[in-house]
Amino acid sequence: MLNLRVNRLLRRPLFRFSPCSISYGEADDASFSTSSSKNPGFIHGQEIQGDSSQEDDHLGEFRQLGFGKSSALNARSVGDAEFGQIRNPKFNRFDEINELGEDDDDDEEGNVTSGDECDDDDDFVVLRSVGKIPQSREDVGRFDVEEDESRHPLVREIGRLIGLRSSWNPKYEGQMRNLLRSLKPSQVCAVLRSQDDERVALKFFYWADRQWRYRHDPMVYYSMLEVLSKTKLCQGARRVLVLMKRRGIYRTPEAFSRVMVSYSRAGQLRDALKVLTLMQRAGVEPNLLICNTTIDVFVRANRLEKALRFLERMQVVEKRVVEVRDLMKKMAKEHGLVPDQVTYNTLIHMLTKHDHADEALWFLKDAEEKGFRIDKVGYSAIVHALCNEGRMSEAKDLINEMLSKGHCPPDVVTYTAVVNGFCRLGEVDKAKKLLQIMHTHGYKPNTVSYTALLNGLCRTGKSLEAREMMNMSEEQWWSPNSITYSVLMHGLRKEGKLSEACDVVREMVLKGFFPGPVEINLLLQSLCRDGRTHEARKFMEECLNKGCAINVVNFTTVIHGFCQNDELDAALSVLDDMYLINKHADVFTYTTLVDALGKKGRIAEATELMKKMLHKGIDPTPVTYRTVIHRYCQMGKVDDLVAILEKMILRQKCKTIYNQVIEKLCGLGKLEEADKLLGKVLRTASRSDAKTCYALMEGYLKKGVPLSAYKVACRMFNRNLIPDVKMCEKLSKRLVLEGKVDEADQLMLRLVERGHISPQSLKQSMVS
Repeated sequence: MLNLRVNRLLRRPLFRFSPCSISYGEADDASFSTSSSKNPGFIHGQEIQGDSSQEDDHLGEFRQLGFGKSSALNARSVGDAEFGQIRNPKFNRFDEINELGEDDDDDEEGNVTSGDECDDDDDFVVLRSVGKIPQSREDVGRFDVEEDESRHPLVREIGRLIGLRSSWNPKYEGQMRNLLRSLKPSQVCAVLRSQDDERVALKFFYWADRQWRYRHDPMVYYSMLEVLSKTKLCQGARRVLVLMKRRGIYRTPEAFSRVMVSYSRAGQLRDALKVLTLMQRAGVEPNLLICNTTIDVFVRANRLEKALRFLERMQVVEKRVVEVRDLMKKMAKEHGLVPDQVTYNTLIHMLTKHDHADEALWFLKDAEEKGFRIDKVGYSAIVHALCNEGRMSEAKDLINEMLSKGHCPPDVVTYTAVVNGFCRLGEVDKAKKLLQIMHTHGYKPNTVSYTALLNGLCRTGKSLEAREMMNMSEEQWWSPNSITYSVLMHGLRKEGKLSEACDVVREMVLKGFFPGPVEINLLLQSLCRDGRTHEARKFMEECLNKGCAINVVNFTTVIHGFCQNDELDAALSVLDDMYLINKHADVFTYTTLVDALGKKGRIAEATELMKKMLHKGIDPTPVTYRTVIHRYCQMGKVDDLVAILEKMILRQKCKTIYNQVIEKLCGLGKLEEADKLLGKVLRTASRSDAKTCYALMEGYLKKGVPLSAYKVACRMFNRNLIPDVKMCEKLSKRLVLEGKVDEADQLMLRLVERGHISPQSLKQSMVS
């Protein structure tokens, strides 16, 4: 019987073709550059209704700007009755004119806003192209508008017409077009800059660019980007950049810099940095302007470490120091401008600030060869840079040089830099000896000096000695500050001396220095890990009563500590304390408690807690979903789980939530409960749904119930979700072994009908 069915399948076609629509991608760059002259029905990647003339094609665009049709266009293409339907369309109804179609955002520049995160080093890749890209012959300087055209009659008239946009009519539109063709590029720039609303300037820019027999001069694009860089209209700036590429306008680093600044103003700092990738793809070599802009973006994003790394790489790859040397020589040779002492001091401080000690030393020697005297501040800055690089011998030599010259003897700041350098290297004994030398030379160590030494002691596991030294501070005539206390507290904490660390915090608060929530939390975590959760709670309450800033993270840390020790009632009481003092628990607090309650089988309490969290408007996280699913499935409370998940989904959607439930139930061997939820999964033919079904089928096969697995496969077919061929072959063999031959045949025939295996292959497998 099976052979007859297979032969019947061999004689009929397996695939039925139906008519399908063909979609075309966007035109290439060449089509955009010639569309205005060769294809009037397709302008800037957008299809325009009507084909009588190019001016007609732009009519829809006039309407977007609030412009009606001119009388000339009216006579050619539209009757009076039809034109009468367009009465004073409002200019400001259209908040943004999308010069590029939606599909156009998928090109090179469209990737600015795509993606979530990329590798940190991607932001530095642009520096690799320095010196490797041939310089363009384009005269970048000509993009600067030097003359002020804002008072020119034509510019003022254009501004007046734009100001009448709320009452626009065809006559004004014709005047605008005629005036536009008479404007010089510098005057167009003046129109853009004279607009109070930058969005209006951008709309005028788009409208003018679409006019017949007119094309923006390159300086107009740069002027438009300059205007947008002072706003948050980053999408508009990006589109102008795209348009420059389409028009074949050379894009300098300045153009990309303007776009970066606009993204930065809009708070889209990640996207601002992605402009660097676009610039590299465009084959534009970075210059000092784009590098400075990048550093500014890093600083605004509060990523100071990355800003310094970028600056360091920029200086290495562009060799800025060499350029400065060459520039100074050129100034002296060609212009007779010799740098003065202020110039040298500025350079030395700039270089030492970023740990370029060698370059700073070069300028120091160069200055002294020319007869300038660098003061002790400049010398101390270089000593500090050398110590940061661990070059202690050179730092001492420089101090000896300061002593020998006499005019700039080292001071306490200079010596403190060396003390800190020794401590960074773990050579605490040398640091102590240097403090004694300071006393010998009449330099009294200050709080910074002693704090550096205390830090060195704590880093080498001698926090108790550091504690004794701080206790002697009054006798040695120095006063610890907040940093001193923090250094000692963390040193004691890292060595496990938690009681002593708490005492330091108490003394710190008594002296008027209040530790921050982060510092307090590190100590709370250490206490909880040590099993001293009640002590941690008492310490937190003590800090709170004394005026320290205690936040929700601190409370959550203590709650987590109690949950780890299976003291759930104590954890819940801490949650009640939060309510009493008006501290609002967050999703992590609730998730921690729900997990602990579920672990102990207290599902009812966990459910109430979840309802309270959702009622307060707190959105669950993926961790919350996983925690709830795991604990409820573990206890077999599937109905309760489904009820709470439906409430959670209302707050924060999760497409694969029921897939996770079924897979968890399968992992726990609760196949019947999983099968009941299968209907909630089989909604779309997605890979995640198929993966979930495979997990359930595997569970049934391991349990020795292939018929139930077969029913899951049938449900997949009914939902147009085709099971994996190997999975079906495995299931078919198990069905045959169980005597379910008809079901095995039906399963494989369905695969043949769907075209996933050929009838010949099926026949060969049957023979074998």
